[in-house]
Amino acid sequence: MPKVLEQSGVVLQKPLDARTYLLRLNAAQIAEQVVPGQFVHIKLTMPGEALLRHPFGVAAVDKTQGTIDIIYRVAGEFTRALAKLTPCDRLSILGPLGRGFDLAAPGRTLLVGGGTGLAPLLFLVSRLGAEKTDVLMGARTKEELFWQKLFRPFVQHIFITTDDGSLGTHGTVMALLPSLLTQGYQRVYVCGPSPMMKAVANACEAQDVACQVSLERYMACGMGACLSCTCQGREKRLKVCTDGPAFWSKEVSEW
Repeated sequence: MPKVLEQSGVVLQKPLDARTYLLRLNAAQIAEQVVPGQFVHIKLTMPGEALLRHPFGVAAVDKTQGTIDIIYRVAGEFTRALAKLTPCDRLSILGPLGRGFDLAAPGRTLLVGGGTGLAPLLFLVSRLGAEKTDVLMGARTKEELFWQKLFRPFVQHIFITTDDGSLGTHGTVMALLPSLLTQGYQRVYVCGPSPMMKAVANACEAQDVACQVSLERYMACGMGACLSCTCQGREKRLKVCTDGPAFWSKEVSEW
């Protein structure tokens, strides 16, 4: 799949909670090609902004309008700069990059995510059949679970855990996952903090349920040249930006 470098205009900047935003961008060529699990590499082009490109998973695509959505949490210099953008500001976007999720005949499917790890799963779930798809989402508190509204049109059931017990089951996603895995799921897709993904992958392996993970790493180049995003696979070193970021869990040994 060819990579495209687009000069993109901001269409929408929408707060989802106190620190999380949805950013909609004009990127018609990328929107036409990108598949769930791939990412884009974004560089700010505003005067005085010399920050390196940063990777973001794609959360939604509208091919008719030629737009892509990313969902990000303000956590550092780059995302603070992103949050200042307004419609008609412009960005440089390289993409689509990486290997996406395997969508071939997944059968009954459970998505598992936490935090902004739910963003690439949102794009994925829009391509799966709602009658066969559920989602398990974890958060620290109920205030972070605006995700329910975003996922509800695409899934049959939403299962929720919160660290403080303010909504759903008290605990992490692992408080519910073992029992859910006995209910006939053929595949699990997971994205979120590394300890969570490792625990989910181990639980799936124990129940003999196929699992795909979307690894999150710092990616300086996004194209496999700099080796900043490598991790240890079970057979070889893996470049997350080109071999992934979507992997079968059995391919990965370092989280």
